Amino acid sequence: MKTQYVIVLVTTQNKQEAETMAQSLLEQKLIACANILGPMTSHFYWSDKIEKAEEFLLLMKSQLNMFDKIAAAVNKLHSYDVPEVLALPIVVGSEAYLSWLDRSLIR
Repeated sequence: MKTQYVIVLVTTQNKQEAETMAQSLLEQKLIACANILGPMTSHFYWSDKIEKAEEFLLLMKSQLNMFDKIAAAVNKLHSYDVPEVLALPIVVGSEAYLSWLDRSLIR
């Protein structure tokens, strides 16, 4: 079966939380790379009202079979009651990059 690759999205309340999360997931070899974007403004429903907050976005590259472990690790480290942990498929990527990604993860 062909390996399925994903980009996992996680928003955090500040840059330090994003950096801590990225470092931990890299050390556990659950992700091969993390990009931290922000600050950005997020608009969302929470407790039956529209909210707005400054957040940072983590873009993490991994394999689909790692998602449950990534989500569990994020939930342990995250300050939110309901953290965003979403996986988007990587439809295609360069062979060299995907090989590097494979070598960077736990086996």
